[in-house]
Amino acid sequence: MSAADDYDKMTKEEREARDKADRQREREEQAALPYTWRQELGDVDIVVPLSVGLKGKDKIMDGELCKDIKVEDSTWTLEDQEAVHIHLEKVNKQQWWANVLTHHPKLDTTKIQPENSKLSDLDGETRGMVEKMMFDNQQKLNKMEALKKFQAAHPELDFSNAKIS
Repeated sequence: MSAADDYDKMTKEEREARDKADRQREREEQAALPYTWRQELGDVDIVVPLSVGLKGKDKIMDGELCKDIKVEDSTWTLEDQEAVHIHLEKVNKQQWWANVLTHHPKLDTTKIQPENSKLSDLDGETRGMVEKMMFDNQQKLNKMEALKKFQAAHPELDFSNAKIS
């Protein structure tokens, strides 16, 4: 049995407790990294604080990136001799990163709650796709609402094995 199956069998309270513990563990793991990072669907921003006396110490960002980036669109800057700011443009702008380097702790990307954006901020193709998904979802909700009303009006009918598309 997989962890997802176990999670599905939990009560709401058990899920909330597990989610809270997982978020706390992720915060602690991320805080232990030698850098901080944040992401949006299209990019990743990393801040590496510079300590005095880096010479002869282990590399701070040594390893393989977890996903591909657009090297020509990615940049770094040194800010006030205190931190290096790294901006990475993702190749796949539709995917959250679980970590920056493959050997670092992972985030549960299924729990990411992105900031709200406006449809007008999206490119034409993506906007069309989102609008279609919103329309399809609304149609599905309308069908489900109609089915509930029909079931309420006809309690004598058994819908337990009904397959609704």
